[in-house]
Amino acid sequence: MRVAHLILTYTDPLLTERLIKKIAHPDFDFYIHVDLKFSIESYLHLADLPNVYLIKNREDVRWAGYNTIKATFNCVREIVETGIKYDFINFLSGQDYAVKPVEYMVDFFKNNTGKQFIRYQNAETTWTEGQSRVSRYHFVNFKFKGKYRLEWLINLLRRPRRHLPQNLTMWGKAMFWMLSADCAMYVVERVEGSPELQKFLKYTWGSDEFVFQTILMDSPFREALVNDDYRYIDWSKGGAHPKTLTVNDFDKIMQSDALFARKFSTSVDIDIIDKLDKL
Repeated sequence: MRVAHLILTYTDPLLTERLIKKIAHPDFDFYIHVDLKFSIESYLHLADLPNVYLIKNREDVRWAGYNTIKATFNCVREIVETGIKYDFINFLSGQDYAVKPVEYMVDFFKNNTGKQFIRYQNAETTWTEGQSRVSRYHFVNFKFKGKYRLEWLINLLRRPRRHLPQNLTMWGKAMFWMLSADCAMYVVERVEGSPELQKFLKYTWGSDEFVFQTILMDSPFREALVNDDYRYIDWSKGGAHPKTLTVNDFDKIMQSDALFARKFSTSVDIDIIDKLDKL
């Protein structure tokens, strides 16, 4: 059993370093993608740690834009092209942290080989807030003056609603997942093999929270999907970003069955990180 922990990050290299050291294990490798907009200098030393690799094909990640998916796809390809057989790719952000001991995680992955962990809901019935992400045009992935005014005008004049190509049903919910390398690569190849689908997705919002779910629910992997990503995230503040967790959240985190939680910041509260490291 072998796991590739894929970390998309641009901030807080100290947190990433502590995460790697907390769950370092012979069966775990770490692949770090640093947003192309940011200097990689503060992450270079991490490649000196055992089983740690820096992603070479970096992408300019744009929040809620299709470039986030492009970055993820680049990483999956780079991991697969190593030739190492990974039972899981565990997709993390640079603000995630482990909330279970490494031995617990190793047992979890060993006992669940063959399963695919990703949260999903049907956008037509339960995740209805996701519908406008594809039914309207979104220019969040582009950089030009007046893009939001143009986006508003096009959506005002455009009828009827947009629909996903290939008669796909939209499923989504969360960005992060734990999938086998074969499963993740299936999504990459299916999207990259369809210019029509790629073009459509470039004009959506938050595609990172529905592309994998939508493709996998229309795939041979569907029956292996487990509707859970084993993340603890607190959305109680509302809005588009989760709460930054502090030591006051420790008990709630421990009451969950999560393997990882987000989001954390060493500049906001390092005490929670210290406490988690004692587990």
